Amino acid sequence: MTADRLALPAHTRRTKLVVVVRAPEAAAYQRVLDVLVEAGIGSVELTLTTPGTFEALPGLRERYGDRVDLGIGTVTNSSDLSAAVEAGATYLVTPISSTALVEQATAAGVPIVPGGLTPTELFGSWSAGASAVKVFPAGTVGPGYLKDLRGPFTDIEVVPSGGVDLTSAAAWLKAGAAAVSVGGPLLRRCLRRWGADRAGRARQGLRRAVRIATVLTLRSDLL
Repeated sequence: MTADRLALPAHTRRTKLVVVVRAPEAAAYQRVLDVLVEAGIGSVELTLTTPGTFEALPGLRERYGDRVDLGIGTVTNSSDLSAAVEAGATYLVTPISSTALVEQATAAGVPIVPGGLTPTELFGSWSAGASAVKVFPAGTVGPGYLKDLRGPFTDIEVVPSGGVDLTSAAAWLKAGAAAVSVGGPLLRRCLRRWGADRAGRARQGLRRAVRIATVLTLRSDLL
C-alpha cells in the first residue's frame, strides 16, 4: 500500500507552512486569499466548518491558478471526500484516523493528511499510505513528540496542527516536521476586523502576521 503513497503538493513541501482559513462564511475567502497569495503563502486549507466551501473552491482555483495549493480540511466522511475531490481540492485534511478515507483519497489521486495523536493512530494512517499525518492537537504534546515518534517510525512525515503558534511552528520544523499548520494565531483577529467592516486594518494586520510567520518558518533552519 505504501508504494502508492502520494507526495504532498509542491508548494506545501516548498514553503512548509499551511495556513488554515476557518472563516464565518465562504464569501470571506477571496479577500483573505488575495492577501495570502500576494504575500507568498503557498498552501491554504479551507475548512468544511465554513458554509459554502465546496461551492467556492472552483472559483478560487480559477482565480489563483497554480500559485497556491488549495486544500479542503475537516473531511470526516466518504461523501465529503468525494465532493472535495470533485471541487478540485489540491489535498485533503481530516481530523480523524481512517484508513478507509486514506484509501479513497489515494485511489482518487489526491494527497491526504489524516489526523491522530497516539502512535497507533498515526502509524495506522501512515502505513495505509497517507501523504503525511497530522498530529492533532499538537499543542498537547509539543515538538519533542516528533523525535519520540521517529524512534519506531523512522520515515513518518508529520504536520502538527492545533495549538501551534507562530513561535512553536519554527521548533516543530526544526524537529523535522514536513510542514506546520497554523490558523487561529495568524488569522483570528484579522477575520474579526473584516467582520466589523475594518477591512483596511484587517489587511494590514494579516500582511504583518504573514511576514512574521514566513520569517519564523525560515528561521527554523537556523535554530
